[in-house]
Amino acid sequence: MTGERRWTLLVVCLATGVLLLNVAAPNVALPEIGRDLGADLSMLQWVISGYSLALAATLLTGGTLADLLGRRRVFLGGLAGFAAASAACGLAPSPLALVGGRAAQGLAAAVLLSSSLALLAQDFAGADRARALGVWAATIAAAFAIGPLEGGLLTEALGWRAIFAVDVAVALSCLPLATRHLRESRDPNASTVDWRGTATLSAGLFLGVFALARGNVLGWGDGVILASLAGAAVLLAAFVAVERRERYPMLDLGLFATPTFTGASLAVLVMAGCSFGPFVYLTLFLLDAAGASPTAVGLQLLPLSVAAFVVSVLGGRFATRLPVRAGLSAGLLLCAAGLLAMRGLAASSPWTHLLPGLLLTGAGLGLANPAVTYAALGVVPTTRSGMASGINNTFRQVGLAVGVAALGSLLPVGATGQAAAFAAALDDMLVISAAVVAAGAAVALLLVRARDFVTEPSPTPVAARER
Repeated sequence: MTGERRWTLLVVCLATGVLLLNVAAPNVALPEIGRDLGADLSMLQWVISGYSLALAATLLTGGTLADLLGRRRVFLGGLAGFAAASAACGLAPSPLALVGGRAAQGLAAAVLLSSSLALLAQDFAGADRARALGVWAATIAAAFAIGPLEGGLLTEALGWRAIFAVDVAVALSCLPLATRHLRESRDPNASTVDWRGTATLSAGLFLGVFALARGNVLGWGDGVILASLAGAAVLLAAFVAVERRERYPMLDLGLFATPTFTGASLAVLVMAGCSFGPFVYLTLFLLDAAGASPTAVGLQLLPLSVAAFVVSVLGGRFATRLPVRAGLSAGLLLCAAGLLAMRGLAASSPWTHLLPGLLLTGAGLGLANPAVTYAALGVVPTTRSGMASGINNTFRQVGLAVGVAALGSLLPVGATGQAAAFAAALDDMLVISAAVVAAGAAVALLLVRARDFVTEPSPTPVAARER
């Protein structure tokens, strides 16, 4: 791996890390945000889901823009936009303003994340690509799990707004590095932006997540909830119809004719929703029912980070020796086992109660994340990496947004103030999540195939590349 490629990997990982910190870091600050801004549980769910939803709805558009306008240019624009949106979050005077700022963060993150994987795909091939994706996946795992500790320390020391101030600082510090070290590239066959697809997907996802998030509050038979669910179904069906007829679709349905791509997409969907999703409510339980401080919660969840990071790095190094199908399926099964091991948590439980489950889940995520990313990018030529990475990350963020909302629907109204009721609901979340993740492992085992992968020559040496 050359020096310039190492710089590419560093810049992409720094940017990806700050994006993923924003999934987890605000979790431990939710009670303080609620008290400071007067937000109820449903609105607090949107602080998490709003970011993931905006990210999911526009990732594919971001991938198209990266291929069309240039991956470096879009990456730099995403960094600047993310810094501005983070500043808006830190200054938010109301819950609605904060959710709006989070949505703006998600929009900026979409163009940033969709271009980041394409930048890796253009500079790395073969074993180097596997190692680079291993480091990138380790960054995801570490950022998600370190997020609660970072959020806890900042919340206790400086208040919840400091979380977003750090986002501004990291994004701005990445700009000069990205400007200097990233090279420009684009897809010579890139098409125009599919705005009809973007509109139908965004509206459909919003209505679906809204219904899941508000169903317990308004009642599942309420007219607004039923209308939202029906509208989501119609709009998502319309999205598929639009993509089938669109000359230049944002989501190329033809990619799903490759079983490995379909398997990777479904695997990342359930992994995000049912491996990451329960940790939102586990964090709330530790803060509210168990009465732990934000920093203490971050420390309790830290073993997940350590296990995920170590296994991700090792998984990247050995990716070419271990079949992708085996690594992905084994990782998901470890996640399922870890989720089940965390059942039975009570307000008086010692911190060691979670330890076996956190280690198993972390190891599973560390094993599955590089494998699922390698599978999604490995079955398309490099020129289509923007589309492939956009779809892969869209499924990840859809899974997270829907997972948080759907699992939250298992929490009875008022249960956050009742330790026993909260613990029972958390057990149900863990069992259901484990079952879905195990089903994802079976799907990956059936669909991911070695013969679907594309073999390409290594990229041109850096010295011969045009900046």
